[in-house]
Amino acid sequence: MIMAGRRKLFGATRGTAGVEMALVAPLLMILMFASIEMGNYFYDNHVVIKAVRDGARYASRRGFIDFSCPSTISNANGLVDATKNVTRTGQTIGGTARLSTWTNPNTVTVTLTCTDNSASTYSGIYEGNGDVPVVRVSAIVPYRSMFSMIGFASTPVNIEAESEIPVMGI
Repeated sequence: MIMAGRRKLFGATRGTAGVEMALVAPLLMILMFASIEMGNYFYDNHVVIKAVRDGARYASRRGFIDFSCPSTISNANGLVDATKNVTRTGQTIGGTARLSTWTNPNTVTVTLTCTDNSASTYSGIYEGNGDVPVVRVSAIVPYRSMFSMIGFASTPVNIEAESEIPVMGI
């Protein structure tokens, strides 16, 4: 009698799908939320990289009058402020930030380096110039995890990007 009860108990298959789901569901949830979080991080990272490229491209197409080597950028025409704004918002004046956490324009830096052209044989607009001005735009933007949005504490993470383009003076 006892042996028959045991065979019946161990041979029962009702409810096995529920048990399997209870065992696998936490792993599936972790995998799903991790995938969403990674997608969100990569999207924000892409936005910052594209924004820095846009800012460097904007600054590099300003006239040579705004740049003087060695290593100074004239902000008389609002070049630095406009470049920071283009990088952060996509517009020269005003606009909304590309990311909700990108509220501070001081997270964007605009610098100028001068490449010595005397040893090289550059042609075109750089021919005959002693130094080639190269503008560099970089940004450090705080990343806000999706888990922090729903109340979980997380370690602060920054997204960093930079782009460097020679001044074309168009």
